[in-house]
Amino acid sequence: MITTTTPMEGAILKLPCLRSVSRNSNFTNRSSNSFPWRYRRLHISASAASASAPLAEGPKLGPGSLGHITRSDFPILHQEINGLKLVYLDNAATSQKPTAVIKALQNYYEAYNSNVHRGIHYLSAKATDEYESARQKVANFIHAAEAREIIFTRNATEAINLVAYSWGLSNLKPGDEIITTIAEHHSAIVPWQIVAQKTGAVLRFVNLTEDEVPDVGQLRDFLSRSTKLLVMHHVSNMLASVLPMDEVISWAHDVGAKVIVDACQSVPHMVVDVKNLDTDFLVGSSHKALDSCMERARSFLACLLSLVVAK
Repeated sequence: MITTTTPMEGAILKLPCLRSVSRNSNFTNRSSNSFPWRYRRLHISASAASASAPLAEGPKLGPGSLGHITRSDFPILHQEINGLKLVYLDNAATSQKPTAVIKALQNYYEAYNSNVHRGIHYLSAKATDEYESARQKVANFIHAAEAREIIFTRNATEAINLVAYSWGLSNLKPGDEIITTIAEHHSAIVPWQIVAQKTGAVLRFVNLTEDEVPDVGQLRDFLSRSTKLLVMHHVSNMLASVLPMDEVISWAHDVGAKVIVDACQSVPHMVVDVKNLDTDFLVGSSHKALDSCMERARSFLACLLSLVVAK
């Protein structure tokens, strides 16, 4: 999914041991001793009462825990592997589907299976209505101004490619700079390597700090009137870093640059308000929507059901 408005702002929910960024006058980093940020580790448990405690000190898995409450919703977990209950830990790659999603898929195939936007008979009209309803629900979910800001694609990779090969090839020219970080997913780097080769634009990479998170001080130093595009993730499932995208986007816009935010790992974890964040492009992925914050993520996945079943 791609949205062409503004991304996210809000509270971090159930992201254990995140490296986040906060203002501090004593900030030091490798690129600038005066840059007013420092990195700190956040330890957030599933319990609001112990939100500041390390995860290891939080509540054990059992009655009342998020895992205990939601596990029964997932049929795939109701099996044993080598005599043990199945435990699935790869949700950041793709989430398992709860019963509500499976039943919605079944209902589509049993009740109104048809092509979207390509027929006038009852089934096609029903499928189209559900498809467009999903678009509106996604817009509401991320606080977009209008449903038409939401563009459905097959995955986040295709969404980034869409921006690269439409906006990128049409607007970039020799000498223009594309800034990204060495911590981006390869699908957020390769398209811009190709675009740079085709247009003569220059691709610049922001390094990591000593804390092994993207160096936002170096990023700010890189920004100039030659910068035409900034490509960055909001949350990294590899580095466990959370970037101050509201600030970063503001800096980029100050020099006239566009911003594309990879929100695949942040949409499941955070309240996203694309109007307040004011990005130009934002990409997310429904099949990773149950990565964390189960109740909110389950709603997001439900919003995209029509997209899934209509393809």
